[in-house]
Amino acid sequence: MSAYETYLDVQPEVREALDGGKPVVALESTIISHGMPYPDNLECAAECEKIIRDHGAVPATIAVLKGRAKIGLSGGELSYLAEAKGVVKCSRRDLAYVLAKGSDGAATVAATMILADRAGVRFFATGGVGGVHRGAESSMDISADMTELASTNVCVISAGVKSILDIGRTLEYLETLGVPVIAFGQDRFPAFYTPDSGFNAPLRLDSAEEVARMMKIKWDMGLSGGAIIGNPIAGVYAMPPEKINAAIEQALKQAAEKGITGKAVTPFLLDAVKTITGGESLAANMRLVYGNAALAADIAAAYTQINVRGK
Repeated sequence: MSAYETYLDVQPEVREALDGGKPVVALESTIISHGMPYPDNLECAAECEKIIRDHGAVPATIAVLKGRAKIGLSGGELSYLAEAKGVVKCSRRDLAYVLAKGSDGAATVAATMILADRAGVRFFATGGVGGVHRGAESSMDISADMTELASTNVCVISAGVKSILDIGRTLEYLETLGVPVIAFGQDRFPAFYTPDSGFNAPLRLDSAEEVARMMKIKWDMGLSGGAIIGNPIAGVYAMPPEKINAAIEQALKQAAEKGITGKAVTPFLLDAVKTITGGESLAANMRLVYGNAALAADIAAAYTQINVRGK
C-alpha cells in the first residue's frame, strides 16, 4: 500500500469499478458547498451522479470529510456536505492541512484532480475550470487549476473556464503549460454560460471515442498532465451573451468595492451573478454541469473499451 492510500476512503462501489476496469467519473464538491445554494446544490450533485450511471459509468464525488479524503460519497454524505457550514474550499495547498486538522473540505478542480489521480480515476466532470482572473497582470490571481492540469493525469470535462475569468489570457497560459485544450464538436472555445467565448479553441474533437484515444496516446507516451475538454452548453439553456457579460461586469465591480480577494472571489462572483440575473445563471450552471457529466461518462466508457482492445 502506498503511503497516501492510508488517507483515502474509496467507496466500495467505486473500488469495485476500479478493480474491475469499469469506467469511473470524478465529481468535485466545491460546486456543492461553495458554488450553489441549498437545496439546488444537492439536487445538482444527485442528478450528476444519476446521469453518470445512466451513461454506463460509476460516479465518484470527491471531498474531505472529518479529515478523510473520500473518493465517492454516500447519499447521506452528499446531504451533509450540501448543508454543512464552515467547509474549507480545498485546493492543492490546503489538502494536507485539512486532512491533518480533521476538518471538512470541498475539493476544487485542482484538489479533485489530485485525489482522483491517487485513486486511479482518470476522468472528471465539472462546471468550469479556474484560470487567469481579470486584472491578474497586477493581482497575480491565477488558479492552481492551471498548474494541476499540466502535471496531474486527469482529463477534465467542463463548459470551458468560468466566464468571470480572463479567457484569452487563460488560453495563453494553458498553451505555455502544454495543456491540450479541446473544443468538443465546434471550433470556438465555450464560455461557461454561453457556447462561444469569442476565442477559437486550439484543438477540436467531435466524439467521445476521439477524446478517449487522444488521452490514451498522451498517457502512453509519458506526456504527463491532463486536458481540458470544452463542452459547450446546449443552446436552449445558454444565456444571452450581452446579459451575462453585463452581470459579470457588475459583479466584478461589487467584488472590487467590497475588497474581495483570493479564494473568496469565485464564490462571491457566482453568487452575485446569480442575484443580478434573477437566478437565470444558476439554472444555466446546473444544465451545463449535467451535460458535462454525460459527456465525461461517455469518454470514460470509450477509454475503457480502448484499453480492453489494446489500441
